[in-house]
Amino acid sequence: MSVVPVELLPHLRRARDVADRNYAEPLDLTALAAAAGVSKYHFLRCFAAAYGETPMQYVTRRRIERATDLLRATNLTVTEVCAMVGYSSLGSFSQRFTELVGMTPTRYQRTQTGARIPGCFVFMLGLNSAIPEKPAGESGA
Repeated sequence: MSVVPVELLPHLRRARDVADRNYAEPLDLTALAAAAGVSKYHFLRCFAAAYGETPMQYVTRRRIERATDLLRATNLTVTEVCAMVGYSSLGSFSQRFTELVGMTPTRYQRTQTGARIPGCFVFMLGLNSAIPEKPAGESGA
């Protein structure tokens, strides 16, 4: 495992913040590396060394985390959630969701109980402001 230079850490955090804010947008290695101000190959190596996963694994995980929040808290369909978190393919979304969560998005949504925010409010208020993310200490499925 390589050691990441300390002076590069703020740049890696900046790129991670870009991924956190823009997870629903098309993101690629080039764009994230540009946010860090380094070449994409150096960025890939350093990000993986610092965070234990590649930048695209990080983006995928953030998208699926957000999808679980939406499926838990809203009455949106799986297809709507898929599009809202940045996937253009329902098949790819369902496959990744199942790999990371351990069940299909539909099954996950059926296991969630409690009041749900109507989807029309989510669309009116915007994705990021309408649904709070789970508190950091709360465990997922």
